[in-house]
Amino acid sequence: MRSLSSLCRSSWLSRTRREAPHSILFSNTLCTDNSDGVQSSRIKIFDRHFRRKQLDRAAWLMRSKDSFVDTVAENLLDRLEDCKKTFPTAFCLGGSLEAVRRLLRGRGAIERLIMMSTSHDMVKLCRDAEHGVQSENIETSFMVGDEEFLPVKESSLDLVISCLGLHWTNDLPGAMIQSRLALKPDGLFLAAILGGETLKELRIACTVAQMEREGGISPRISPLAQVRDAGNLLTRAGFSLPGVDVDEFVVRYPSALDLVEHLRAMGETNALLQRNTILKRETALATAAIYDSMFAAEDGTIPATFQVIYMTGWRDHPSQQKAKRRGSATVSFQDIQKQFGSES
Repeated sequence: MRSLSSLCRSSWLSRTRREAPHSILFSNTLCTDNSDGVQSSRIKIFDRHFRRKQLDRAAWLMRSKDSFVDTVAENLLDRLEDCKKTFPTAFCLGGSLEAVRRLLRGRGAIERLIMMSTSHDMVKLCRDAEHGVQSENIETSFMVGDEEFLPVKESSLDLVISCLGLHWTNDLPGAMIQSRLALKPDGLFLAAILGGETLKELRIACTVAQMEREGGISPRISPLAQVRDAGNLLTRAGFSLPGVDVDEFVVRYPSALDLVEHLRAMGETNALLQRNTILKRETALATAAIYDSMFAAEDGTIPATFQVIYMTGWRDHPSQQKAKRRGSATVSFQDIQKQFGSES
């Protein structure tokens, strides 16, 4: 377990340096959108319109350098250093776009980078921050679009990256399938999402406070995928060589209010479609008091757990390793045991 110090419809495109290649963008090949726009997913868990407003607010509240977000983005991008191949065309969708762009630092030998968010303000923030990034000779484009309906042609990308964004999609398997289709053969999919153990302390405090003050509970924290689901998601989406690993971070805050402010700055507050929009003052104060009484450390700070699930998958290619057909083995384990002996 790692510990950090207290932390405190694709309609618009702006281009930087050169025009983005038209062979990549503005295609309905993968888009399953209909007249309902961004809310047309069959399964509706999250309010995507409200999610966009969250990101608009986060663009104004976001800290220049967030230790937690930067650590997650750095760990995700480190995986590019483990790959010998290069990724000339990359697509970064949703989540912590600014941190990914700032920390890229030439990894993956990316030549063209397309950055997309549902929030116009977040895209503007990333575009403005582009001037402060060290020159890497990367052709960077910015666009507003929805992760659930990727406006990208099939087999047009070498790399798809999502850092702390896909866990807000109503149809996560569908979004991952679209990402795979957008990749060229042997293209790489990298994603980091928050896992089910995230904010477990806050969940407990909210539940206890609501039971005491209101006599019942309502969902205050969004549901998140479990670690065991991540591998199934990659397999269901059709990725080959799937890989899943987990990091757990404990971030310490002076108070529960500071935690909530940090969640707002990250755009990670409740966006459930069936959420209760009213939080009584006495319930909020009780939640903070219970949080402090149950989890506070000797120095007065409170911990908040963030579980981050990293997912890696590749689009099929003949050069990739493949499991042998069942029954094709020519040597049995008994023969191996006879040859090398048994220690027992």
